[in-house]
Amino acid sequence: MNNIYNTVIAPIITEKATKISEKNQYVFKVKVDSNKKEIKQAIEKLFKVKIKKIKTIKIKGKNKIFKGTKGKRADFKKAIICLNKGENIDYSGGVS
Repeated sequence: MNNIYNTVIAPIITEKATKISEKNQYVFKVKVDSNKKEIKQAIEKLFKVKIKKIKTIKIKGKNKIFKGTKGKRADFKKAIICLNKGENIDYSGGVS
Protein backbone atom coordinates (compact mmCIF):
# COMPACT_ATOMS: atom_id res chain seq x y z
CA MET A 1 0.00 0.00 0.00
CA ASN A 2 1.15 3.53 -0.76
CA ASN A 3 1.59 6.11 1.95
CA ILE A 4 -1.88 7.36 2.96
CA TYR A 5 -0.75 10.97 2.54
CA ASN A 6 0.21 10.22 -1.08
CA THR A 7 -3.10 8.49 -1.89
CA VAL A 8 -5.42 11.30 -0.78
CA ILE A 9 -4.26 14.60 -2.27
CA ALA A 10 -6.88 17.12 -1.11
CA PRO A 11 -10.58 17.60 -0.39
CA ILE A 12 -12.57 19.17 -3.22
CA ILE A 13 -14.64 22.03 -1.84
CA THR A 14 -17.08 23.31 -4.45
CA GLU A 15 -20.72 24.31 -4.35
CA LYS A 16 -21.78 20.86 -5.54
CA ALA A 17 -19.48 19.06 -3.07
CA THR A 18 -20.82 21.17 -0.21
CA LYS A 19 -24.39 20.34 -1.20
CA ILE A 20 -23.79 16.56 -1.19
CA SER A 21 -21.96 16.79 2.14
CA GLU A 22 -25.41 17.30 3.68
CA LYS A 23 -26.15 13.73 2.49
CA ASN A 24 -23.04 12.46 4.31
CA GLN A 25 -20.95 12.29 1.11
CA TYR A 26 -17.54 13.92 0.73
CA VAL A 27 -15.35 14.50 -2.35
CA PHE A 28 -11.56 14.09 -2.45
CA LYS A 29 -8.91 14.42 -5.13
CA VAL A 30 -6.86 11.21 -5.14
CA LYS A 31 -3.94 9.72 -7.08
CA VAL A 32 -4.91 8.53 -10.56
CA ASP A 33 -3.46 5.04 -10.05
CA SER A 34 -5.06 4.40 -6.63
CA ASN A 35 -7.90 1.91 -6.31
CA LYS A 36 -10.99 1.90 -4.09
CA LYS A 37 -9.40 -0.36 -1.47
CA GLU A 38 -6.39 1.97 -1.03
CA ILE A 39 -8.65 5.04 -0.91
CA LYS A 40 -10.87 3.43 1.73
CA GLN A 41 -7.91 2.48 3.94
CA ALA A 42 -6.39 5.96 3.63
CA ILE A 43 -9.61 7.87 4.44
CA GLU A 44 -10.44 5.58 7.37
CA LYS A 45 -6.95 6.05 8.86
CA LEU A 46 -6.77 9.81 8.25
CA PHE A 47 -10.23 10.79 9.52
CA LYS A 48 -11.08 7.77 11.76
CA VAL A 49 -14.47 7.13 10.11
CA LYS A 50 -16.24 4.07 8.66
CA ILE A 51 -16.97 4.19 4.93
CA LYS A 52 -20.17 2.79 3.45
CA LYS A 53 -19.43 3.21 -0.27
CA ILE A 54 -16.90 4.81 -2.65
CA LYS A 55 -17.46 6.10 -6.19
CA THR A 56 -14.46 7.08 -8.32
CA ILE A 57 -14.34 9.29 -11.41
CA LYS A 58 -11.36 9.84 -13.73
CA ILE A 59 -11.25 13.36 -15.17
CA LYS A 60 -9.20 14.06 -18.28
CA GLY A 61 -7.14 17.27 -18.27
CA LYS A 62 -8.21 20.11 -20.52
CA ASN A 63 -6.22 21.17 -23.55
CA LYS A 64 -5.02 24.76 -23.08
CA ILE A 65 -3.02 27.34 -25.00
CA PHE A 66 -0.65 29.55 -23.00
CA LYS A 67 1.27 32.31 -24.81
CA GLY A 68 0.84 30.51 -28.12
CA THR A 69 2.08 27.16 -26.80
CA LYS A 70 -0.31 24.22 -26.70
CA GLY A 71 -0.38 22.23 -23.53
CA LYS A 72 -2.55 19.94 -21.45
CA ARG A 73 -3.53 20.02 -17.81
CA ALA A 74 -2.90 16.87 -15.81
CA ASP A 75 -5.53 14.14 -15.54
CA PHE A 76 -6.88 13.53 -12.04
CA LYS A 77 -9.23 11.27 -10.14
CA LYS A 78 -12.07 12.18 -7.78
CA ALA A 79 -13.44 9.91 -5.08
CA ILE A 80 -16.91 10.44 -3.64
CA ILE A 81 -16.97 8.93 -0.15
CA CYS A 82 -20.31 7.87 1.40
CA LEU A 83 -20.12 7.53 5.18
CA ASN A 84 -22.27 5.58 7.62
CA LYS A 85 -24.94 7.48 9.55
CA GLY A 86 -23.59 9.46 12.47
CA GLU A 87 -20.12 9.83 10.89
CA ASN A 88 -18.76 13.10 9.50
CA ILE A 89 -15.49 14.58 8.29
CA ASP A 90 -14.19 17.95 9.47
CA TYR A 91 -12.03 19.51 6.72
CA SER A 92 -11.03 22.51 8.79
CA GLY A 93 -9.21 20.66 11.56
CA GLY A 94 -7.26 23.17 13.62
CA VAL A 95 -8.57 26.26 11.80
CA SER A 96 -10.28 28.78 14.04
